[in-house]
Amino acid sequence: MSNAVLFIELFQPFAQYRNPFTFYYAQTYPLPSRSTVIGMLQNALDDWYGNRYGCLWDELKISIHGEFENSFWNYQSMIKGYPFVKDGILMMEDKRLYGEGKKAQRSPVYQEELFNGRLFLFLQGNEELVNELHKALEHPRKILMLGRSEDVIFIRRVCVADKVNKISIKGDIKITYPTYIIEKEFPIENKKYPVFYIPISSKFQNNRQEIRYKSDIKQYSTKRDVIFESVIYTGRDYSIVLKEGSSIDVDFYKINDNVYPIIDKWGWLDGSTGCVKG
Repeated sequence: MSNAVLFIELFQPFAQYRNPFTFYYAQTYPLPSRSTVIGMLQNALDDWYGNRYGCLWDELKISIHGEFENSFWNYQSMIKGYPFVKDGILMMEDKRLYGEGKKAQRSPVYQEELFNGRLFLFLQGNEELVNELHKALEHPRKILMLGRSEDVIFIRRVCVADKVNKISIKGDIKITYPTYIIEKEFPIENKKYPVFYIPISSKFQNNRQEIRYKSDIKQYSTKRDVIFESVIYTGRDYSIVLKEGSSIDVDFYKINDNVYPIIDKWGWLDGSTGCVKG
């Protein structure tokens, strides 16, 4: 495990980090989940299913900060099922997708989308993995997405973050940007903050065996195993009041003129609970 922390600043014009617990009104998470960030990082290294770095992906700690300018709702017509070709006609569930005759069922869906976002990610983990991510993100070989396939990102900065201080704090904590904080056992006084159940780790399996290559994916039998974590979203209320008598350690990282506090233990998300070492 490396003590070095990698800082990544991103700009994202549009995004939708789908909350899987919402359906016809598809809500987005306010910030990307850890699992979504891991997907982007694995894409940058061409290591989609972790066949190179394995459990090191689960052990990678990520602290997610940032905000979007606004959000809006977008209407889409979704088609449920898997498409296939029959007699030269594109079909879905034994019905035509297009053209004459009875067509496949379409469902109206409203999707919440985010607009003009600045994201700040902090990574801490295995030294080799972090170094490879540094190089891959500093000089990306492809267009990277965060969220949907159309949610492109623009990398503004990648650098090693300098920890300038570590303080044990009582009373309240000042936050620079909205962030996620693990809810479990966090000594927060005011319960007004929204809590989200976000995916922190995602695995694809065949017969409960984790797959490592895209060629192993089977359309009808491959299952996705997702681990969730309950997190507090601080929003734009930059002062978090702690329970009386409670104190927590906070690390402060400086990037140019900005200082980013990360709450020790609760401010870092990892997926190590889902890692099975062979």
